[in-house]
Amino acid sequence: MERSYYATDISSFMDEDPSRILGLLAQKNEFALEQSQREAWNFQIANLQENLRGLEGRIYFEFAIPRMGKRVDVVLLIQSVVFVLEYKVGETDYPSHAVDQVIDYALDLKNFHATSHSRVIVPILVASNAPDSEGSIHPEWWKDWVLRPLKTNGVRLGWLIREILAKLYSISSKRPIEVEPGNWEQGSYLPTPTIIEAAMALYGGHSVADISRREAAGEELHRTTDAISRLIARAKAESFKAVCFVTGVPGAGKTLIGLNVATQHMDKESGLYCVFLSGNGPLVKVLQEALARDKVAREKARGRKVSKRVAQSEVKSFIQNVHHYRDECLRDQDNPPADHVALFDEAQRAWNLEQTKSFMHRKKGLPNFNRSEPDFLLSCVDRHPDWGVVVCLVGGGQEINTGEAGISEWIAPLNRTFTNWHVHISNRLQDEEFGAGKVLEELDGRSHVYFDSNLHLSVSMRSYRAENVSSLVKQILDMDEDGARDSLAHLDDRYPIVLTRDLDKAKQWLREKARGSERLGIIVSSQAIRLKPLAIDVRFKPDPVHWFLADKEDIRSSYYLEDVATEFDIQGLELDWACITWDADFRYGPKNWSHYSFRGEKWQQIKKAERQKFLKNAYRVLLTRARQGMVIVVPKGEPSDPTRLPEFYDSTFDYLARLNLPVLI
Repeated sequence: MERSYYATDISSFMDEDPSRILGLLAQKNEFALEQSQREAWNFQIANLQENLRGLEGRIYFEFAIPRMGKRVDVVLLIQSVVFVLEYKVGETDYPSHAVDQVIDYALDLKNFHATSHSRVIVPILVASNAPDSEGSIHPEWWKDWVLRPLKTNGVRLGWLIREILAKLYSISSKRPIEVEPGNWEQGSYLPTPTIIEAAMALYGGHSVADISRREAAGEELHRTTDAISRLIARAKAESFKAVCFVTGVPGAGKTLIGLNVATQHMDKESGLYCVFLSGNGPLVKVLQEALARDKVAREKARGRKVSKRVAQSEVKSFIQNVHHYRDECLRDQDNPPADHVALFDEAQRAWNLEQTKSFMHRKKGLPNFNRSEPDFLLSCVDRHPDWGVVVCLVGGGQEINTGEAGISEWIAPLNRTFTNWHVHISNRLQDEEFGAGKVLEELDGRSHVYFDSNLHLSVSMRSYRAENVSSLVKQILDMDEDGARDSLAHLDDRYPIVLTRDLDKAKQWLREKARGSERLGIIVSSQAIRLKPLAIDVRFKPDPVHWFLADKEDIRSSYYLEDVATEFDIQGLELDWACITWDADFRYGPKNWSHYSFRGEKWQQIKKAERQKFLKNAYRVLLTRARQGMVIVVPKGEPSDPTRLPEFYDSTFDYLARLNLPVLI
């Protein structure tokens, strides 16, 4: 992949005819060349040729950042420094969103570009008509050698670059390594996008290779995607129906695989339709809105106008709520759905027979309906006379609500009704956490059953700084203190986890950690009723579209740290930095966790094993949502409030502190 539109040595750039550079940029441009873009390039070329005199290094125009689906205006490699320049031609100020943009680019290179990991990165915002904000330079460096962003109108850009180089080399004890352009350019780009970024990139035409890592997690992602694609091709060629069970730890990329397979196998010309289905309402709403907005923006950049309504209609045919899909199949029971391939995200959360029967009776007026949700969904694809493939994406320990039956409800109808289907199973589906139980043994002896290690994802991609966070969370929840301490010792500063009893200190910690547009937010258990004195009311349901997609200036966004999300809102999505506020619903005990639900005016202990599992899984979901780090708040309680007594919280705090979590005082 060619990373930039134009790249050369600075000395050659200084001698180049500006019109030739403009022509080369225009040739590589994939969008309609607007006059504003032409003027921006002309300004950048003139400004840089004026300011780079006497400097040696390498220059890159329109350097690609596939994870974000964008390009950096200019990257400069000079001595030991990677300068990241974002131009806002005609801008009279330095807007916060533009500052965040250039920080995002710098962080992307630092985190995901292999040969930039150990480099000094300097983000600079150039607003051509703004006052020059830089007098004397006092550079502030983050721990990872990314400079806090500099702002200039471009007049003194050359002076600014020289000042940074001089001040950097004055720090003799931390003299950075020189950048060798050839090696730097060959550095692999190993991004870990958020699920929203991934969905937009895939829907916009990027391949999964552009946006996924090629280390352990990336290799698994490609291997599993290829295994599913081969099965779909065989099923179509040989006219059979198949179901495929993909397992994975939290954050391993199951949803990403589903979206990738869905985009790869969507070909309207040949009549091949594929749909990504999820019962997770917030996830569906957020992805549909994000993709629709991105579609409108991309078409606008190409000089074409597409209305939001048209974009939403197109997106909704690709990503659907599984209950809407089910209802459509109910309305027309004589015909198969349009899609030959259906991918069910978090398939273990599908409803069991009892829950489905109750819903159909109460909401649909079908008192005689006698199928579980998996049974009915399989029957929908089975209506195709030729072939069909169902892909079940299965998370372990993710069932969080009544009626979610685990994977056994998918296996049972395969044994009972769909005996001619081919069954491809992750070899880890037999593990206890996936809940297949003894029903899986009933597949023994029937034909066309295949166990495949390629269908399991063992490495978390969400926590790109520490891929074993999901294992740590399991150890914490399983009370494996020695294992948890050992896992924490290996995290170091790569993935900070801290503990506090003060919510305000937690908010301050989040704001200090987050840079650019990195998203932060407070997440809590849906049973955390007695956090109201901390101004946390779980009964208020924020709109997930605003909470996950709105910017820092919107009070409805997660950034404001006012509205909170529960396990039902956050499952399948993620934050960069998370605050998990722990209530008295889930309390540490000397031998096991104690589970509580607040009813009326007091806490009542949960005795039913299924509900205990849901509550434990809720905290598993909460503790695996952060990509870069988290702060855990265990309140002090209040002696005068019988619903918030200190002893309800102290044992949990003491347990977490014993694991050697740093405590914010």
